[in-house]
Amino acid sequence: MGAVERDVLAGVGSRLRALRRARGATLSDLAGETGLTSSTLSRLENGRLRPTLEQLLPLARAHGVPLDDLVEAPPTGDPRIHLRPVRRHGLVFVPLTRRAGGVQTFKVIYPPAGRAVTTELQTHDGYEWFYVLNGRVRFVLGERDLELGPGEAAEFDTREPHWIGSAGEEPAETLAMFGVQGERAHLSATSSAAGSRRASPG
Repeated sequence: MGAVERDVLAGVGSRLRALRRARGATLSDLAGETGLTSSTLSRLENGRLRPTLEQLLPLARAHGVPLDDLVEAPPTGDPRIHLRPVRRHGLVFVPLTRRAGGVQTFKVIYPPAGRAVTTELQTHDGYEWFYVLNGRVRFVLGERDLELGPGEAAEFDTREPHWIGSAGEEPAETLAMFGVQGERAHLSATSSAAGSRRASPG
């Protein structure tokens, strides 16, 4: 295996993990979608198993991304980030980073309140930091129910049950950073920011 091929494959696991977590899917959910076992998926994401084309094709379909997004490194010397929106569960994710490992950054667009596909609380390993760009965001974390506006931010352990969605009649947009377990975004966060008011259930 050449050095370039090794570099490309080295980043596949991190990209797979970031895509799955951005969708809020578990390994079990993904196993049901792809026909691969949870053990195989875990080994692929952790880099302990070299991916094959037969494994990558169903994964690309499940995540709704071109196969190239999983295996192709950015062109050498090209500093531009080629944005390709991913639509999942009524949300639009725009990946803003392509580097392997570390914190992954996305622009996330939430549909207007009442149009969310699900309002069930989710849990998964890792940390998330998000900043509200536009609209009003309803953020449920455990028993707390908050509403954040433009310029407000929150950081939380994603192992705590949570849900994020638009709190208004217009779409809400956030800048979100996802880190693996134990890796925070290391940014000043305001999970109960001044000016945030409790959102009404809906």
